[in-house]
Amino acid sequence: MRAMILAAGRGERMRPLTDTTPKPLLEVKGKPLIVWHIERLAKNGFKEIVINLAHLGYKIPEALGDGSKWGVKIFYSDEQEEGGLETLGGILKALPLLGDEPFLVLNGDIFCEYEFNPAFELKGKMAHLVLVPNPPQNEKGDFGLRGSELLNEATDMYTFSGIGYYNPKLFKNQQVQKSPLAPLLRVAIARNEVSGELFTKRWHDVGTPKRLKEINDEI
Repeated sequence: MRAMILAAGRGERMRPLTDTTPKPLLEVKGKPLIVWHIERLAKNGFKEIVINLAHLGYKIPEALGDGSKWGVKIFYSDEQEEGGLETLGGILKALPLLGDEPFLVLNGDIFCEYEFNPAFELKGKMAHLVLVPNPPQNEKGDFGLRGSELLNEATDMYTFSGIGYYNPKLFKNQQVQKSPLAPLLRVAIARNEVSGELFTKRWHDVGTPKRLKEINDEI
């Protein structure tokens, strides 16, 4: 299984830090956020990683190279010309690099202890999303969970962590353009095609300078 790290966002809420540095290269305890991901992916057994690029994207390959430092192979999906394609558009453009088998996608601007699983089986589903308890910035949550079944609405709602496993068939007949992922997921959820799990260990959405400082203070 290949993994994709979403690293193309502008990081508007993280300005002025992201005026000169791509958000995934911002550091927690002296190490770029994206390197924390690469190290955990490598430790968990992933060998091939796709990273998409847009805002200040050239700086990411300069920092990471081909991945050999961590024992992995890094492929880059370049969106600099388009100016960033959002999550769905970014995945669609990267599909030729991700192959025909299920793959993992994770946001480059989160910090977490989730153990990524290269042997994860979707068991006939189109996707499997990792949910977390709602942080203060998303108190209403995104999705519900009944057992392992993901729901669009429920009494207890949780936040999408930015970590998911996907069957490439989910993206069939979609056009490469700037577009979010949530609408496509909600259609699949309504068809009972998406499973999920609740992750309750350390997870942070590193969306603002304040949250970045809090994480650095905590770790």
